[in-house]
Amino acid sequence: MKGIIVQGIQFDEKSSYQKGPKLAPLLIREALHSGSLNLFAENGVSIENDVIEDKGDFEISEYFDIEEITANHLNLNRKIFTLGGDHSITFPIIKAHHHKYPKLDILQIDAHSDLYDNFEGDPYSHACPFARIMENGFAVTLVQVGIRTLNTHQAKQAEKFNVDIYQMKDFDPSMKLEFENPLYISLDMDGFDPAFAPGVSHHEPGGLSSRQVIDLIQNIDAEVIGADIVEYNPNRDFQNMTAFLAAKMMKEILAKMI
Repeated sequence: MKGIIVQGIQFDEKSSYQKGPKLAPLLIREALHSGSLNLFAENGVSIENDVIEDKGDFEISEYFDIEEITANHLNLNRKIFTLGGDHSITFPIIKAHHHKYPKLDILQIDAHSDLYDNFEGDPYSHACPFARIMENGFAVTLVQVGIRTLNTHQAKQAEKFNVDIYQMKDFDPSMKLEFENPLYISLDMDGFDPAFAPGVSHHEPGGLSSRQVIDLIQNIDAEVIGADIVEYNPNRDFQNMTAFLAAKMMKEILAKMI
């Protein structure tokens, strides 16, 4: 693997409640390069690194253009880190990865399982990506952490697809997740408690702290081959708190990928 490509996907047409996540990539980058913080992750690795190439932002008009953009970057023999965007973007991204990684594990950090068969008549809603991923066999294992909105339908879907769910009510801060296959991390910013990440469309109290998510990622024992950060909605943010948290998580995940 020759390095990592960063791609921004400006897309929120599959958001069900509020639009705004398509504005996120630019603002996360602005926070990252604002001068308020340096570019070192906590493990001592700097993301100001020749192995990382930022391809900039892509404004998306057709949903499955996301798959083509990602596939083109994967064809350069790179790992892909994506700034979203709503969570619907994860399905076409993973679809592109499937050709390169037929056996792939996914860690999803989220308040919601996003396992609806369809939501408001749209099977590609941001509430559905992991149902599409699992029914197509694009992941061997899906582990969800931080869930605190599990309803009857999604619980049945989780059982159907053999999803490992660590609900927030059962969360153990000392947990260390292990994976057998190359790992993709999908971080939904509403996985954090809104006190840490107010800039999301769906405020779900009782979520993860910044430290808990950082520790969770730092303790992963697997090769991280790709990741996304999604569902930051700048229209809901307070003093750019969520932008700076997303930038922090970007550093930590990229350092893990390096």
